[in-house]
Amino acid sequence: MATSGTQAIGVCYGMSGNNLPHPDEVIDLYKRNNIQKMRLYAPNESVLEALKDSSIELMLGVPNHELQVVAKDQNNASKWVKRYIVRYKDSIKFKFVVVGNQVSRTHPNDFKYILPAMRNMYIAVQTAGFHDQIKVSTAVYSGDLTDTYPPSSSIFKPQVLSAGMREIIFFLVQTRAPLLANVYPFFAYLHNQRDIKPEYAFTCQSVNQVDYQNLFDAMVDSFYYALEKVGGRSLDVVVSETGWPNSGDSISTSENARKYYKKPHRTCEVWKRHSKKASKAHRNIPICNVR
Repeated sequence: MATSGTQAIGVCYGMSGNNLPHPDEVIDLYKRNNIQKMRLYAPNESVLEALKDSSIELMLGVPNHELQVVAKDQNNASKWVKRYIVRYKDSIKFKFVVVGNQVSRTHPNDFKYILPAMRNMYIAVQTAGFHDQIKVSTAVYSGDLTDTYPPSSSIFKPQVLSAGMREIIFFLVQTRAPLLANVYPFFAYLHNQRDIKPEYAFTCQSVNQVDYQNLFDAMVDSFYYALEKVGGRSLDVVVSETGWPNSGDSISTSENARKYYKKPHRTCEVWKRHSKKASKAHRNIPICNVR
């Protein structure tokens, strides 16, 4: 993905797969396509070495299986920061530490570790002298919400709030960090093709569905409205992951993926004009990541 106008596009760098290109090749691909932001789901020292002096901004993840270790001991968080961030502080632009990814879906029993892990990681980042340069947050997904139509009715699921989401939101408010959200119109469309028109799912055409340009915008607004209801009115939402598959079923085609991947550029530009529907969107330019 290249950039459009003044909007910088980020791409998630997944490491799960066979015959992956060498990190040097991947970084070169980012540079050639003017991709200025990267999300890395877990530290990988080969990738970090390749990123040095690249000017690519990095969103670095603490993987779900490490949450308990980081949560239970401040020293573990401090060692993590020293090894993966302090060591590269003069050559890599770190912007986020993402403590857990969609934990409620993949590791629900570990949800209780997110907040203490975030606290320990925040202390480690602050102690290392990064202050507001690096934000500590966690990545949630649309499945954490319910009553999302219309978006203004959206709330966090009671079980997610009781598991600790309310306290996480309060922590983000205190530290002035955004909530990270993985937003996939594909899944919403896959499970409700009767009511959702295809052009609404993967284009920016206005089809008069709650006056939103597209499903992506409506889904992001759902997070804003849900946050408002639990004390997160001041928070911004940064889109940390999105995408559309190109194989697997009738709607997972290369053509649909192409349409969708062209959309985030326009979405970022249009989003600022949704200040009536997205009560905070006019203040936030999201990072649109494509996995």
